[in-house]
Amino acid sequence: GTGKTSLLKTLHGELPVFNGNCMVAGFNMNTMKWRELPLLRRNIGVIFQDFQLLNDRTVFENLEFVLQVTGWTDKLKINEKVMSVLAKVGMEAKYNKMPYQLSAGEQNKVDLARAILNNPSLILADEPTGNLDPESSDNIMNLLVQIAKENNSAVVVATHDMMIVNNFPGKRFEILDQKLNDLNQ
Repeated sequence: GTGKTSLLKTLHGELPVFNGNCMVAGFNMNTMKWRELPLLRRNIGVIFQDFQLLNDRTVFENLEFVLQVTGWTDKLKINEKVMSVLAKVGMEAKYNKMPYQLSAGEQNKVDLARAILNNPSLILADEPTGNLDPESSDNIMNLLVQIAKENNSAVVVATHDMMIVNNFPGKRFEILDQKLNDLNQ
């Protein structure tokens, strides 16, 4: 209820900027036109708190769909890319499973794979470990850090889990009274 998800939605272009200035992945969110939104979103990967996987499609089809709607047309390249990101998150053996056949940790890995499909410069993670036990949480966060380093991506993690904050240090900000406070000073 502090505004973490709203902040991420603003960075992703789902909510407008009302006050101040906001630049995201080279886009001015204050002046950006709606037709530019797909270009912004190709530069951003989102890890959703509730995964938002399509339950009528396999893991492979969920990822394939994202590539198709972002302009990929070559079936061979789509197949290679999907299997490559599934391998990165350790889910290549589950490519033909339906989301409901996966554990929460496995669904989270598929969500992460979807977020990195287009090699985003920015990854937004909304409570990426909120539905997981501590061991799975650490696995997901380690994987996220590793992938971010490999892809040279910035990562914004919105969480209230202080274990995550303490175990995976980085720049820290706090939302309090509708203000973003820099805790790094």
